[in-house]
Amino acid sequence: MALKQYLSQKLEQRLSPQQIQLMKLLQVPTMELEQRIKQEIEENPALEEGADEEEEDEFDNEEFEEDDAKEEDFDISDYLNDDADYKTQVNNKGKDEEERGIPLSGEISFQDRLSGQLQLLYLDDNQYLIADTIIGNIDESGYLNREIEAIVDDLAFSANVSTTEEEVEEILLLIQELDPAGIGARDLRECLLIQIERKQDGDITKYTAKKILQDYFLEFTKKHYKKIVKKLEIDEEDLKEAINEIIKLNPKPGGSMKESSVNFQQVIPDFMVYENEGDLQLTIHGRNAPDLKVSRDYKQMLEGYAEGAKTSKKDKEAVNFVKQKLDSAKWFIDAIKQRQNTLLLTMNAIMNYQKSYFLTGDETNLRPMILKDIAEIVELDISTISRVANSKYVQTDQGVFALKYFFSESLSTDSGEEVSTREVKKILSEAIENEAKRKPLTDEKLTALLTDKGYNIARRTVAKYREQLNIPVARLRKEL
Repeated sequence: MALKQYLSQKLEQRLSPQQIQLMKLLQVPTMELEQRIKQEIEENPALEEGADEEEEDEFDNEEFEEDDAKEEDFDISDYLNDDADYKTQVNNKGKDEEERGIPLSGEISFQDRLSGQLQLLYLDDNQYLIADTIIGNIDESGYLNREIEAIVDDLAFSANVSTTEEEVEEILLLIQELDPAGIGARDLRECLLIQIERKQDGDITKYTAKKILQDYFLEFTKKHYKKIVKKLEIDEEDLKEAINEIIKLNPKPGGSMKESSVNFQQVIPDFMVYENEGDLQLTIHGRNAPDLKVSRDYKQMLEGYAEGAKTSKKDKEAVNFVKQKLDSAKWFIDAIKQRQNTLLLTMNAIMNYQKSYFLTGDETNLRPMILKDIAEIVELDISTISRVANSKYVQTDQGVFALKYFFSESLSTDSGEEVSTREVKKILSEAIENEAKRKPLTDEKLTALLTDKGYNIARRTVAKYREQLNIPVARLRKEL
């Protein structure tokens, strides 16, 4: 088959670099935007912080593409050197900002803290090696996640240490005496027993709690309280006190050693919605609207070059470099402004759509709202609305909420009215909160309750909403 050449025409939609940059900026929250701006300023010396003192000048790039034979006296080849001033003297810090070095992590790992406590035990070399191997197999929750038999094999193959399961068990018991209580347990029952045994001080309630964990743990987890009362020959009040002791225990003792090193995400609201004399007011966080400008030095550099002529290849390359940095700075400033306008436009549409909720704070007043609804109002693509709603927060009179909180599907009532699924979840949550704890409402009863209120909903849907609210089944919600 012979090879042939032919011409064809076709239409394609391609995003420009500026559009791609805008899409990326739209989806970042306030904290990341601040870092992104700092990064851009460091990489582009033609971009500076601060309000522009005058209107941005227009540069005609076409005049630099012609007149290649002109003579010029202005030499800007220095900007191509590795020791250029803008690479060594750019200062992107405020005058009050403190100079800091890169901090080094001083955090001690969970296993290191346990290993430090081994020094207090009288162990020979082999016993210490066994103990260190056991600690290495304890997970972040504080549980030993490897079988004793497997640990014996590990020691034999990797450390050439011959030991027995009985010896490993003895070392494990020593580790279980370390702090915090419950470390080294192989399951939840053993973890709670280790903790309750340390609390034994002759108190009858704690003894009852230990007896429940030791002999009737299965009945306790399934909340078969009548069986426990009957077998232990105690009354319900004694059982209630014993259960309260068990509830105080920590099911994940390893977490208590990590609390000091946990990094909590700081949430900075991107918007603020507040009521003012019956009307809603919307403002955007100042960090979403930073003052950026194009460097005057770079503008003057290009203007100065325009008055002369390009005499060498280095001069041409220098001009192209300056032009590229100026264009990049303009694009970035335009992208930030467009991001701000898109955020305000979208949030304003959400605020007006959910006006009843923002004025009353009643969750049942939330209207069904999907991305398509807002996209049609602001006349933007659904993907753009999705990027705006991603990782953005708004501060209201009722608290700080993620924008995704206001989006929900719809559900039909008997009268044909469309209501938000969040309204149904709110009613469901209140019903469970006010139920009789001795006899919690089953999913069937919750379905009947919602049906009586006019909501057409199936039992499996009630179960799905209950799980989304992290509410257990009725049997596990039972209390004495």
